Amino acid sequence: MDASTDRAADLTAHSAATTAAPAADRVDRYIDDLAAFITASPSSYHAAEEVARRLDDAGFTRLDESAAWQAGAGRRYVVRDGAIIAWIQPNGSTATTPFRILGAHTDSPGFKLKPKPTIESHGWLQAGVEVYGGPLLNSWLDRELELAGRLVTRDGESHLVRTGPYLRIPQLAIHLDREVNDGLKLDRQRHLTPVFGVGGGTAADLVGHLAALAGVAAEDVAGYDILTADTALPTRFGRDNALFAAGRMDNLTSVHAGMVALLAEAAREEGAPNAPAGRQISVLAAFDHEELGSESRSGASGPLLADILTRISGALGATPSEQLQAYASSWCLSADAGHSVHPNYSERHDPANQPVAGGGPLLKINANQRYATDAVGSALWTRACEQAGVASQEFVSNNTVPCGSTIGPLTATRLGIRTLDVGVPLLSMHSARELCHVNDPVALSAAIKAFFAGA
Repeated sequence: MDASTDRAADLTAHSAATTAAPAADRVDRYIDDLAAFITASPSSYHAAEEVARRLDDAGFTRLDESAAWQAGAGRRYVVRDGAIIAWIQPNGSTATTPFRILGAHTDSPGFKLKPKPTIESHGWLQAGVEVYGGPLLNSWLDRELELAGRLVTRDGESHLVRTGPYLRIPQLAIHLDREVNDGLKLDRQRHLTPVFGVGGGTAADLVGHLAALAGVAAEDVAGYDILTADTALPTRFGRDNALFAAGRMDNLTSVHAGMVALLAEAAREEGAPNAPAGRQISVLAAFDHEELGSESRSGASGPLLADILTRISGALGATPSEQLQAYASSWCLSADAGHSVHPNYSERHDPANQPVAGGGPLLKINANQRYATDAVGSALWTRACEQAGVASQEFVSNNTVPCGSTIGPLTATRLGIRTLDVGVPLLSMHSARELCHVNDPVALSAAIKAFFAGA
């Protein structure tokens, strides 16, 4: 038995010894709901609106950023493009009431539709696309894809649209590339242009097709943000149906977990009228454009979260000094996907820290602050997991493998709020279809609930 197998066995035994696995019916309900959420969210714009729909059903109020906001306790949210921020302001909140923020992101790697997207080539109709973020390119080949996102008409109104299965990026047959299994190299301009039909003419216009689906005139479309999504449905499989595969789990698993936890906190507040008044303001912040570096008006490097927190504090009568007092006692839990140890490439992981699928959510640590976790944050996460009754495991990179980053360091840098990084362990991150153990998203949401409850 090698070191990685020993480590996996130790983690599994530790998890079993310290924490009971979630009840099967609870896992079933949660994963069914996660699958429905992912299916309803083929783009960041759809994800934000799906969260908004569920918040509406729970009695939250949608606010317009250009309007004055009502003061006082309540449940509210703001949608800015493909991002959404929602919060619960309890009775008794004051100018120095701290925030508990769950940060996540709504976008995923893939392809984005270019201007003049309809291409005719050698009898085929193709869609001009640009690579969005850092997808695992080969995973997008030979899949039925859809286009999804928003059209904006001349009057400035946005219209969500999705095509269902419509595109495919065909791989070259092995007969025409005998060395393909010795190494596949894809030219991003020449080899990744999907097909969607044959023939030509005005009836083949992609924008016209999208406009028709959205119920608007093609000539009224003044702009669009349209991306690709894999159309295969989320699926459970494997021994005991314990594995879960879907597109866009990075990072819809975290958005969904945070949403479920915020709705649970809203129900808890309702059911605890005698709880300490104004203990904290619970916030779900799901940003867009994380896969591009977060530098946008709806990304974590932009002003969105600071804008919202300032307006909340302002409605509570906070001076700049009092707002900083609130920040000093606040926390941000940055939830993004992480890496489970890969059984076929275990040498790419740290030899002592090899988190396994089903071992619980990750606490992500990096000496160079690519993740924002420090010792104080580790203590908070320990309390949250203990209160939730779930196991956790650390993730740290192999020194020879560059570490990615998250919205965590960005939020800590912009606001000075203590921040830590966590997430569900995945295989095949940035593939068109990713993989996790069914227990891990359930455990992540339970830990977030404990975080919102004040662990």
